[in-house]
This record gives sequence, C-alpha cells and structure tokens, in this order.
Amino acid sequence: MFQLKWIWKNLEGNRGIYLIAVICTIIAQSITIISPMIFSRIIDIFVDPEAPTAAESAVLAAAALSEQRQLLYTLCISVLVIQLIRSLTFFSANMMYEKASQSMLYKIRTAIFFNIQRQDMAYYDVNRTGDLMTRLTGDLQTVRHVVAWVGKTLIENIVLFTASTVYFIILDPLMALALLILTPVILIISNVFRKRVGPMYVKLRETFSGLNIRSQENIAGNRVVKAFAREEYEKERFDVANKEYADANKKAALVWLHFFPYIESAASGLSVVHLLVGGLFVMIGRLTFGEYIAYSSLIWTLANPMRFIGNLVNDLQRFMASANKVIEAYYARPMIVDRQDAKTDSAYISGEIDFRNVSFKYSKSNRYALENINLHIKPGMTVAIMGETGSGKTTLINLIARFYDPTEGEVTVDGINVRFHKLRGLRKKIGTAMQDVILWSDTVEGNVAFSDVNMPEEDVYLYARLSDADGFVRKLPEGYETIIGERGVGLSGGQKQRISLARALAVKPSILILDDTTSAVDLETEAIIQDNLNNHLGYKPTKLIIAQRISSAKDADIIIILSHGKITERGTHEELLENPDGYYRQIFELQHGMVAEKSLTAEAGE
Repeated sequence: MFQLKWIWKNLEGNRGIYLIAVICTIIAQSITIISPMIFSRIIDIFVDPEAPTAAESAVLAAAALSEQRQLLYTLCISVLVIQLIRSLTFFSANMMYEKASQSMLYKIRTAIFFNIQRQDMAYYDVNRTGDLMTRLTGDLQTVRHVVAWVGKTLIENIVLFTASTVYFIILDPLMALALLILTPVILIISNVFRKRVGPMYVKLRETFSGLNIRSQENIAGNRVVKAFAREEYEKERFDVANKEYADANKKAALVWLHFFPYIESAASGLSVVHLLVGGLFVMIGRLTFGEYIAYSSLIWTLANPMRFIGNLVNDLQRFMASANKVIEAYYARPMIVDRQDAKTDSAYISGEIDFRNVSFKYSKSNRYALENINLHIKPGMTVAIMGETGSGKTTLINLIARFYDPTEGEVTVDGINVRFHKLRGLRKKIGTAMQDVILWSDTVEGNVAFSDVNMPEEDVYLYARLSDADGFVRKLPEGYETIIGERGVGLSGGQKQRISLARALAVKPSILILDDTTSAVDLETEAIIQDNLNNHLGYKPTKLIIAQRISSAKDADIIIILSHGKITERGTHEELLENPDGYYRQIFELQHGMVAEKSLTAEAGE
C-alpha cells in the first residue's frame, strides 16, 4: 500500500525509535499471558489440587501450602515483577510512538508548507485556502493518529491474539478451536463494513474541507460582510456547510453503529463458548480447574482483537481519505520551475522586455486572456497599460515575472526568454506593487523590509519617503514599530498602497510593476509619488504601470490599450488623444469633464 510506504519514508530518522517501540509492544503483550499461566499453577497446586473428594482436596492444598510456601511466594512475586516490567515497557513504547509520530508530523507539515510555497499561480487557481489549511491540520492529525495509536494497537492485538492462541493450543487444541471458530464471522462482517464506510469517509473529508473554506472566507472577508449587512446570509450559508458535515458524520457513524452489534455479539459469543465447552471439559477431566481459570483470564485476549477489527476498519478508512489529500499536496509539483539550462547569473538586469506573438489562456478557460501581443520595452522606459476590467492587463504583467508561461509566443527579459532565467534571480530584480494589497501582521518596518530582513533603518525610511508613506507612518502610535493588523487592518486603502509601493521599491528593482497602485490615493499624493519615482529614485528602472486614471498614464513613454486580450491602441498621450473614437480619448474626456465640472462647482462655491 503506497500510503504506508509513504509513512515509512517520512519516518526516516525515527525508524529506529519506532522499531524499538514495536519490539517493546511485542514484549509487553507477549508477557501478558504469563500472569494467567502462573495463576493457573497456583490454583492447581494450592487451591484445588486433584483429589477424589473435597475434604481430601482441602487436605492436599494445606499440605502443599505447608511444604511449598516458598514456591507460592516466588510465584506471587513473579506476577508483581512481570506486571511491573509490562507497565514500564508499555510506558516506554508509548513515549517512543509519540516521539516518532510527532517528529514525522513536523517533517511532513514542513515539507508540505514548503511545497505549497513554491507552487505556481495555477496551483492556487484550483486549490482554495481552506482546503489547504485542512490538509496541514486535520488531515495530518489523522495520519499521525494512525502511526501513533492505530499502528500500536494493531500490533498489540496481533501479538496478544497470536500469543494467546498458541497458549490455548498448547493447553488443549480442541478448546482453542472452539474459541476461534467465530473469527471468520468477524472478518466477513468487517470486510462488508469496510466496503460500505470507505466512500462515506471520502465524502466526510470533502464536507469538512468545505466547512473550513466557508469559515476561512467569511473570517477573512468579515469587513465586507459587515459593510453589506450580510451576517444573517453568511450564517445561513455556514449552517448549510455545517449541516452537510454533520450529516456526513452521522451517516458514517450510523454505518458503524449498524455493524457494531454484530461484531460485539460475535466477540461476546466467546464467553458463551468458554462457559459451555470449557465447563464440559472440566467436568470430564479434560481440563483442570486452573487451566479453566487461565482460559477465563485470557478470553479477553481473543475478544478484544475481534472488537478492535471494527475500530481498525473505521480508522483506516478515515486515514485513507485524509492521507490521499495530504500525499497529493506533498507530491504536487509546480509546472513553472527552473530549467537545467537556465541562466544562472541574473545579478544584473537592464530591464529590456519583449513580448513576441504572445497568447495566453488559463487552464480552465477556452478563451484567450491575451492574444498575439507584440510589445518592445527598452530599458528605463515607462509603459502605461490601460483597458476595461478583464481586458488582460494583470495577466500581461504576470508573464514578465513568469507567474504563468505563455500559451504561445515568448516573453524575453534582456533578450533572454524568461523560461531560461532562474526564477529567484529574475523575481529579485522585479518589484511589484500588486492591485490586491497584502500586508503581514507585522510592524510597518517589517512590511517594508520584507525582501531583506537585515535592511538598514535608513533605507526603510528612504523608500517610505519615496512612496509618500513616511508622513503618516510617523504619526502612528509607535511609528515604524507599529504593528499593523492582518491584511493591513487599521490602515486606509491609500496608506496600504503606499506601504506596498515602499516594499516594491525596497527590492531596488530593475523592473518596477505598479498594478493600479495609486488608485486609492488623491491626485496630489499621486503627483508626489510620480515625481519621486521619476526624479528622486537615484536610477531609472523600467516601469510598467497599470492605470485607470489619465493622470497616472499621461507622462508614460508609451501607453497601450488592451481590449479583450488584444492591443487596440498604442502611443504617447498626445498621439492617443488624436484618435477621437479611441478608448483613451473617451476616458480622457470623461475624466477631464469630471475635473472641469468639479472646478466650476468650486468656483461657484467661492
């Protein structure tokens, strides 16, 4: 079974401990039968020695006690010593199981997290956050449970069942056969149960993942929920997911409860067999009373493993459902990786970019997001990209840092196809201020210096000034040491955008990508930022600016207009204004008219 091989692989470094734990378990369970053997001998010698009458039996017992008192002491002390050894061995085994399973859990969780980190954007397009969190938490705990408890209990029951069976056969083969006759019935019932419950645990795991996704999205988007007063609606949606999970749990539990009486009845039937057959054998002299007591003391060693089979099937089906999801994340491989012949020296990038006949469509889409894009950007140029929502602006810039690979054509940086650049070297030279601003629950300084934790404070202040963030940051309660909340909670949209821009500048990028970065700031602040980027940066990176405002685009060396994934217009501000039917001209007139109207309103107010 591949899942068990995978577990054994990840026990590397702890296999010795795990094997010692298994040996301790075998020893502890093997000596379990010794105490009943000793009690059997004590009874036959000192309590019920064979005699024709009860009176003679009592006389013989008293004589035995008088003559073999030392043997009685030895046997009693042996029982105590054996129980002590068994307890210590069990304790040691449990400690080692726990250590090995926890170490394995740590190793797998770290490996999966690192693996998720290096996945390309397409992976996150199809795997949702809540589901990935489920794999890192609940699913992994199920896997650890199998290693630490189910595996241990399985070994205990196998050893106990085997040792007891051997002992019973030695005492009386016919009696042993009578007790084991119910075993095939248990196995048949368990196999039917396994087939019924397996698919249910797959469904249960999926509904649990759905519940986690619903919770994660709702908590992350709590401000949106409150803004639209949709608490009751979200509560109803959560109730639906919660009910699905509860129903799936109930169905799986009911199947187990349906089969449990059959398994329990078969296991309990051993006591009836022992009473009838064992009693008959004592009456006819085939068994001594001490041997009967030994059978009675060890009957549970056959009954409990039979009962455990149901629990084992139950836990293994849970394990299979969870392990498959964990293994899927463990072995997931990104499509976008460094080629073996990739350029190793990306220490310097001038910033020249070429799109050559580039077309692109997402994996689950039949429509091209970009189609036949040809664009040459010289080092140090500023290119503004405009277009309607969904026209392909963000997709275009994502191809530069190789978040996706073109479906057709090629994107080159400094004349080299991005596929031949080392990803780390390429991306370290690209600074990106994204449209969806993500800030960490860290200090302002920590967010700005995200690319380099050892960045000097002076550099942090410099990039904050260049993004016009320094002013408001110093007014925060603890300045640059202020802890900002998750995703920048507590900051305005414009403040978050400026910190995001400072973080992008801190990379000292050769290519600076601004994805609608100043959409939430006022025109005056935007003008200050543009002046800082053009005149006070100290060098001239290639800049690609996704913009909705004419004020953000008008000073660019070239402006391109995208529509349905195609470049429909390109040129400077003045050139694009000459096209009366063009998108740029229409946006200019719309925004210019709004500005003029505001000016007239202000003058009228004066």
